[in-house]
Amino acid sequence: MQEGKLDFTISRLGECRFPSPMPGTHFVEEDDHILYDDDLPTIKRYFETNRTPPLFEKAGPRKMIYFNPEELRCGIVTCGGLCPGLNDVIRAIVLSLFHHYRVKRVFGFPFGYEGLSPRYKHDPIELSLAFVARVHEQGGTVLGSSRGPQDVSEMVDTLERMKIGIIFTIGGDGTLRGGQAIAEEVAKRGLEIAVIGVPKTIDNDISYVQRSFGFETAVTEAGRSIVSAHTEALGARNGVGLVKLMGRESGFIATLATLAYNDVNYCLIPEVPFTLEGFFKSLEERLDNKGHAVVVVGEGAGQALMGKTQQRDASGNIRFGDIGSFLRDQINAHFRGAGKEINLKYIDPSYMIRSVPANAHDSAFCLLLGQNAAHAGMAGKTNMVVGDWGSAFTHVPIPMAVCKRKKIDPNGWLWDTVLASTGQPGTM
Repeated sequence: MQEGKLDFTISRLGECRFPSPMPGTHFVEEDDHILYDDDLPTIKRYFETNRTPPLFEKAGPRKMIYFNPEELRCGIVTCGGLCPGLNDVIRAIVLSLFHHYRVKRVFGFPFGYEGLSPRYKHDPIELSLAFVARVHEQGGTVLGSSRGPQDVSEMVDTLERMKIGIIFTIGGDGTLRGGQAIAEEVAKRGLEIAVIGVPKTIDNDISYVQRSFGFETAVTEAGRSIVSAHTEALGARNGVGLVKLMGRESGFIATLATLAYNDVNYCLIPEVPFTLEGFFKSLEERLDNKGHAVVVVGEGAGQALMGKTQQRDASGNIRFGDIGSFLRDQINAHFRGAGKEINLKYIDPSYMIRSVPANAHDSAFCLLLGQNAAHAGMAGKTNMVVGDWGSAFTHVPIPMAVCKRKKIDPNGWLWDTVLASTGQPGTM
């Protein structure tokens, strides 16, 4: 979205009439905001033209809340692929609702949005304090997950029948779009149901959200594969270690893992096209000079090299070709044709990475995301996702969060840092 057209206004169900049961808490005022862009020349332009710069609504507990906790029922769904920290977020929401607001009934709907559709016959799970006590020690999600949309009318029927006042949707782009559809149907019916999203995308690609939970854990786990690839490459003549990491359209995991474990010589991401000819030429020179190389490739990189596909998964995403096995085969074929022996080891740790429990930093981040999601829901906010920006937690309208996918700028400082770290050519 262009400067001046950003609208961070958060929808509300109505006036907050109940005092918060959180005594001694530092409450956030409704006019507390966080600057979207703290660049001084940009801010100056706004003030010179008597305009207010774009501002995020600040997250946190409110002095007055919308729902009566004694009568409130809440629900939670987890959708899409697995991600470290899912159980941490579930637990944090439940604990905050119970301990901060004295909400007694919280339900988990199994297998994502399927759990809200009667046709699948999934029974809701009552999320008691005992049920969530140790779930953060496990990877995956205790609620199960699924991909793909469900009938919005049926889902809202379920929420209405069960008298759910707040539904927390934990997921990525598709999940948030589903949450937006639920919020719109709720508004059409004139119901008092809040829809609060928690951004779950291991690729860290949701717009206007600085980072999503599980990303740091994913980068750390990816590092184990990079270290192994480097060891294998060093241990053989003309050794090549090839690692495929997650990142369908955004190469943040590959990029940050490359910087964190800087034995990588080539980082290939979806945002930066390359040719096989250019890559092979550089790889040949690298092996001639150094005798080994480590290549990290994001799963969405180089798709044009394999031809386009129209197949889609249950969420409507185009099924990408396997760039990892494609590059493995192409590298081997190229050097075999050139009469040069290489020793290539290919590592794909994708499912191992996304199924592990969150590390300590991610786990703490999940706790704060879950708490702020509970605060937002209790205050009657809706059709929004909890994000973080700078050093603060924020409220982001779902339409803003899903308007475009966050990507790495090939001309930005982050990619320049990768080029400086790897030594790879700027274009290949």
